Amino acid sequence: MNLPNKITLSRIFMVPLFMIFILPFPKWMLASSTLLFMRPELRNINHFILHYGNYIAAVFFIIAASTDGVDGYIARKKKLVTKFGIFLDPIADKLLVTGALIALVERNEVTGWAAMIIIAREFIVTGLRLVAAGEGTVIAASKWGKFKTITQIVAIAASLTKNFPFTLITDFPFDRYFMLIAVVITIYSGYDYIKKNLSVIDLNQI
Repeated sequence: MNLPNKITLSRIFMVPLFMIFILPFPKWMLASSTLLFMRPELRNINHFILHYGNYIAAVFFIIAASTDGVDGYIARKKKLVTKFGIFLDPIADKLLVTGALIALVERNEVTGWAAMIIIAREFIVTGLRLVAAGEGTVIAASKWGKFKTITQIVAIAASLTKNFPFTLITDFPFDRYFMLIAVVITIYSGYDYIKKNLSVIDLNQI
């Protein structure tokens, strides 16, 4: 396995690590009689996750997000582009962002609407790309798609860190406004993809 693919796989492996530190044990598990013998330990772990897990998860998220683009750059520069890498890279990106959004929604730190819009856009664009690929056409990433990714990463990172280090100087809710910006750009980038690539769908067959 070449270096770019290893970097992509490492991004995928970081997703469950990220989820472990951001999601506490569910209440049914704490109330389970089967786990009664370790209930104090589970509660202590939950306390740690609820108070500090966000920051550890943020470290994993930022490290994983920072590898986005690095694998592709190395693959192109070293001529190591493979079908496996082309298949895996978008999956890694979507798993990271989707996992983070679902976790933040569960912790009531991101609205379900914001998460749904962002995830729905990925389904729509992926569907277009699959149809295009079936016809031998490759839909390249657009500049709006790149802006979308950047704003989503910044918004999620701000939500995970609870606006740290900005909280040292102001109470301004950067995470909420960045998430709003991310949602707006996500919607527009989705519209841009559909507008430019609608021809891959034969509307005459509706």
